[in-house]
Amino acid sequence: MRGTTQDRHAARSAPRTRLPADIWVLVVAAFAVAIGYGLVAPVLPQFARDFDVSVAAASVVVSAFAFFRLVFAPAGGFLVDRMGERWVYMTGLLIVVVSTLATGLAQSYWQLLVFRGLGGLGSTMFTISAMALLTRLSPPGERGRIAGLYATAFLIGNIGGPVLGGLLAEFGMRVPFFVYAGTLLVATGVVAVFLRGGRRRSPDDDTPEQEPLLVGEALRHSGYRAALISSFVNGWTSFGVRVAIIPLFAAANFDAGAGIAGTALASFAVGTASVVSVAGRLSDRFGRRPMVIIGLVVSGVTTIALGWCDTVPLLVAASVVAGMGAGILNPAQQAAVADVIGADRAGGKVLATFQMASDSGAILGPVVVGLVVDRLGYATGFAVSGVLLLAAVVPWVVAREPRQAADRVTAGE
Repeated sequence: MRGTTQDRHAARSAPRTRLPADIWVLVVAAFAVAIGYGLVAPVLPQFARDFDVSVAAASVVVSAFAFFRLVFAPAGGFLVDRMGERWVYMTGLLIVVVSTLATGLAQSYWQLLVFRGLGGLGSTMFTISAMALLTRLSPPGERGRIAGLYATAFLIGNIGGPVLGGLLAEFGMRVPFFVYAGTLLVATGVVAVFLRGGRRRSPDDDTPEQEPLLVGEALRHSGYRAALISSFVNGWTSFGVRVAIIPLFAAANFDAGAGIAGTALASFAVGTASVVSVAGRLSDRFGRRPMVIIGLVVSGVTTIALGWCDTVPLLVAASVVAGMGAGILNPAQQAAVADVIGADRAGGKVLATFQMASDSGAILGPVVVGLVVDRLGYATGFAVSGVLLLAAVVPWVVAREPRQAADRVTAGE
C-alpha cells in the first residue's frame, strides 16, 4: 500500500508531458464538429414537429441518429483497427456532411428520419477514431487532463452553436442544417491537412505487437462494467433527453420556444465547460471513481429538478448545474476506459462497446421519456431520467478504481 501511495505521489509531482500535435488537431476538429451539431440541436425536434407528428415521433428523429451509431459501432471499431484512425475519421465526417444536407432538404417526416439516421454511420466512425487516438496518445497520468481538454473544445462549440442555431431558425428551420454541413467540411479539411495518424510503429521496431484487447477481457474489470452503465444513463440523459425533450419542454412552456431551447442547451454546455478541464485533472490526481460518483449525483438531482422549472431563469440555472454534473462525470469515465485498455494495446472494439452503451441510452431515452411525457407530463419524464442517473452510482461504489492500473504503468511496474 505504501509503495502504491509513493507511486501516485511521484506521478502527481512529475512535470506535465507536452501533448502530441495530433491531440491539438483533434481538439480543433472537435470544436468545428460541435458548433455545427449545436446549430441543429435546438431546431431538430421542432423541425420534425412541422410535419405534424407527436412529441414521441419527433423524439424518434433524435433516436434514429443514435440507432445508426449503435448498429454501426462494431464495424467502426473494426475499420479503425484495419484502416487507421485518420481515414476512418475523414470518411465519417464526409458521410455526415451528405446526411446533413439531405436532412435540410427533407420533404416529409420519413425522409427526415432516414436522412438524419444515416448520419449516425459517419458519426460513429469519427467518434471511435478520435477516442482511439486519444487513448493511444494520452500518457497514463494525463488521461483525465486530455479528456477534459477535448471535451472543453467540444463544449465551447456547443455553447455558441445552440444560440446561433436558435437565431438561424428565424430564417427557416432548414438553414442550420446547411451551416452545419459547412462546419463539418472545415473539420474534414483540418484533419486531412494536419492529422498524421497518431502513434505508429516504426519500420525498424521489431517489438512484438500485442493483440487488441477483447471486450470479454475488459468486462472482467469492474470499472469497465461500471463505465458501461454510467455511459448508458449519460447517453439517455445528456445526448437523448436533453436534445429531444428540453426543446419541446421549452416550446410548450415558454414563448419564443426555439430561442429558449437554444439558451437552455447552451447553458448546459456552459456548465459543463466550466468544470470539465478541472474535473479531468482531479480524476488524474484522486481517481476516476470519486469524480464519476459526484457527477452522477449532481446530474441526477438537477435532471429531476428540470421538470419543475416554470421560469426561464430557473430553467437556465438547472441546465447550468446539470451541465456541471456531466462535466464532472465524462472525463473521468472516459479516462477510466482508457486505463482499462492501456497505451500498448489496440482497443477499438472495447471503445466501440463503450460508445454503444451511450448510444443505446440516447436511443431509448427520447422514446421512453417521450411516451411518458405524452401520458404523464414533463415533470415525470425528467424524474425517470434523474432516477436512472442516481441508480448508476451503485456499480461505481463497488467498482475497483481504474486509476490504479495507470499508476502502475506510470511507475514502470
